[in-house]
Amino acid sequence: MEITQAQFARIEHCLPVQRGNVSLSNLSVLNAILYVAEHGCKWRGLPKRFGNWHTIYTRMNRWSKSGVLDRVFAELQQAQVVRIRIEAVSLDSTIVKVHPDGTGALKKTAPSRSEDPEAGGPPRFIWLPRMLERP
Repeated sequence: MEITQAQFARIEHCLPVQRGNVSLSNLSVLNAILYVAEHGCKWRGLPKRFGNWHTIYTRMNRWSKSGVLDRVFAELQQAQVVRIRIEAVSLDSTIVKVHPDGTGALKKTAPSRSEDPEAGGPPRFIWLPRMLERP
């Protein structure tokens, strides 16, 4: 799904005016945003034909915070150029490993070496006292 130049002319008034030395047009940035929304890919997975993914992400983030994207998509739906509804969905894949005791695992019941030194094999260290030399 890409917006043509004629369709972009209908919604151009919703986008901010580009100033300075800009490498990507608003049309190409908007098409890249639609590509990510349609395919669900990561920003780094954008095809090279759209340009630098970080530039597109930065501009999209700025537009999102200032409300530009809300106006653009409302205008696109009103003009029936795009018939999708974009909603924010957030998934968190963070995991926290729980200690085995926290999951209901049986606790160790055998005595440890420190509790019974004669029962548990060779000692871990040998204590050797040192004598001080006398002149």
